[in-house]
Amino acid sequence: MPPREAGAPRVLVVDDERAMAEMLADGLADRGYEAVSVASSEEAALRLREESFDALVTDLRMPRVDGLALLAEARRVSPDLPVIVMTAYGAVDSAVESIRKGASHYLTKPFKLDELALFLDRAIDERGVRREASALRAALRVRPPESGVVAVSTAMREVFDRVERVAPSGVPVLILGETGTGKGLFARILHARSDRASGPFVTVNCAALPAPLLESELFGHVKGAFTGATRDRQGLCVESSGGTLFLDEIGEMSPALQAKLLDVLERRVVRSVGASRERAVDLRVVAATHRDLDERVAAGAFREDLRYRLDVVSLTLPPLRHRREDIPALLEHFLGEARARHPGSPAERLGPEAAARLVEYRWPGNVREVAHAVERMVLLARSAEIGVIDLPPAMVADRGGGGSPFHGAVMPVRELTRRYAVWALEQLGGHRTRCAERLGIDLKTLAKWLGEAEGAGRG
Repeated sequence: MPPREAGAPRVLVVDDERAMAEMLADGLADRGYEAVSVASSEEAALRLREESFDALVTDLRMPRVDGLALLAEARRVSPDLPVIVMTAYGAVDSAVESIRKGASHYLTKPFKLDELALFLDRAIDERGVRREASALRAALRVRPPESGVVAVSTAMREVFDRVERVAPSGVPVLILGETGTGKGLFARILHARSDRASGPFVTVNCAALPAPLLESELFGHVKGAFTGATRDRQGLCVESSGGTLFLDEIGEMSPALQAKLLDVLERRVVRSVGASRERAVDLRVVAATHRDLDERVAAGAFREDLRYRLDVVSLTLPPLRHRREDIPALLEHFLGEARARHPGSPAERLGPEAAARLVEYRWPGNVREVAHAVERMVLLARSAEIGVIDLPPAMVADRGGGGSPFHGAVMPVRELTRRYAVWALEQLGGHRTRCAERLGIDLKTLAKWLGEAEGAGRG
């Protein structure tokens, strides 16, 4: 098994046939997971109680304690833990029962490892979105006035005000923001506050799948359309009919699939791969990206007509460093969650100096980074009060960039302009259009300013 990569999802694989459990664990390890295999439900239950996992993959039919009982134990120990069950063809009824009892998905043996990895990725991503939702709710003081939800920070109040106005309309929405700012959460909020709330909410990460597989996932295929297409699949566009389709990382979608998506948006029909007939769909599309789509359009990597079709209304989620008022509430929330998960930790509260450092820190990973950092501090804490010594090293070294960026001798105005333009672009997550707007210049001027940096570097 290859060495564990930092941050690799940790998966527990359970099958009473040890060779099968080890084969699946090895295959998942090859695909970037840290997979642990066990050959009994009793051992699996013990490890679930004593260790932390991101997902559980279990066989249904096992001696003494079967997969349904293990599912119940997993739900008791960690209610939001994704569970995928494996079953033989003749036990599909039991697999369906497992879904009713909280399993994320079931796979009928034999199945391909890529299929298992796909459903694991989806389940783990959805768990992350639910946790981000919980974190954001802790950072928002919600009350129900006429204007809707009100947030702690001014920046988030503006976002929620726009959500309240656009959610019932049913128009496409484009959500922009850095990784970890909660784009998936806001897609769910838009769905929950729309007239489609009772319909399905279907999500797909466009960056996680190669183009042929993404095409099949979105638009479906008919049996025999390509090698491995052993049965008809209706696709996520059809599955989300009556509800919302959330396309995460839309900026990574290939131009060919962009054309098919544009056709779905404009004509409200979809044609499966290999099909001769179209099928009507009724869905709302919410898309998200951390990319600058204007740059992608200029580079020929994204269709301009699709960009405008998606961006009927846009939501720009501010990074955490631009809404520091929310950081204390987030820290308090994640501290409570981490203490509940790790009752053996002595940590009870943040010390004043540690809290000040955390508020000053830039949080490049945004809300997601807060969750990870707080859990690390709780795990490694040595006393009831978390001090500076317990903080991750990067947070001790980084004092928030509050000092002056200028040092040494006086510099020419052109160099000052260059440095400021580079700094401004970084603050806005690399989005050139927004950077130019905030600087009060056009894109050509911004490119000139940044181009002078290259010239100065070569000189």
